[in-house]
Amino acid sequence: MSLAGKVCLITGGTSGIGKETARAMAQMGAHVILAARNLDLAASVKQELTTDTGNPNIDVMLCDFVSFASIMTFAKSFQAKYDRLHILINNAGLMERERKVSRDGIELTFAVNHLAPFLLTKLLLPMMKASAPARIINVSSEAHRSGVINFDDLEGKQNYNIWRAYSQSKLANILFTRHLATMLRGTGVTVNCLHPGVVATNFFRIIPAPVRFFTDLFMLTPEKGAETTIYLASSPSVESVTGEYFNKKKISVTSKLAQDADTAERLWRVSEQYLSV
Repeated sequence: MSLAGKVCLITGGTSGIGKETARAMAQMGAHVILAARNLDLAASVKQELTTDTGNPNIDVMLCDFVSFASIMTFAKSFQAKYDRLHILINNAGLMERERKVSRDGIELTFAVNHLAPFLLTKLLLPMMKASAPARIINVSSEAHRSGVINFDDLEGKQNYNIWRAYSQSKLANILFTRHLATMLRGTGVTVNCLHPGVVATNFFRIIPAPVRFFTDLFMLTPEKGAETTIYLASSPSVESVTGEYFNKKKISVTSKLAQDADTAERLWRVSEQYLSV
């Protein structure tokens, strides 16, 4: 599949799944932009990918998902530098053992895993509509199945738990995808989400070493973990598919909560209130 002439923006593209996704996009000829908070690391990755793929069209831009101001500045800079965006891959994410807050004072997991891609996507939607056909891919997780959107305590102020926070954010990714898909029908912009598998990346650095030794035995490589993202970003077979959740490059049935349109609409409204957009 050739992506020559396509502009592809990837968040979290300096390591793990995101890096392998960026590598594949570059190999297929896309103009790849890595949105990163660590510019030195991103520059090193850019050089590596350029050398490995022979594609000189790999750029790096500053974007820190812990700050709404950084995301808005990035979006303005991106729109000033580029006139098209065909593929947006919201890949960046985290998991925190202890409750932390973003620069905006919002619980970090909810801020980075949900509100940040929500804001970035909304800011870039006009450009994507003008670039149609275009695709948005949101990296979610099977963890969504144990997730609940706790509207009474979205930020875990009353009782923070690492798994509750993470699974809620992954459920939010799917609800966001589903609601956005209904809003984008007829625009030529599709949006889908996926479970990449349990992948051996820095994401699981917080797991105690003895436990990690055993889990690593069963984890996928980043290359394998990136396959479904790459498929959704490039395959002609899904060019008209939207609003779906994929696992192993196939549509998968989500939890019932992830199919609740009322919850998706309410989460959308609450997210807009957080961001004032």
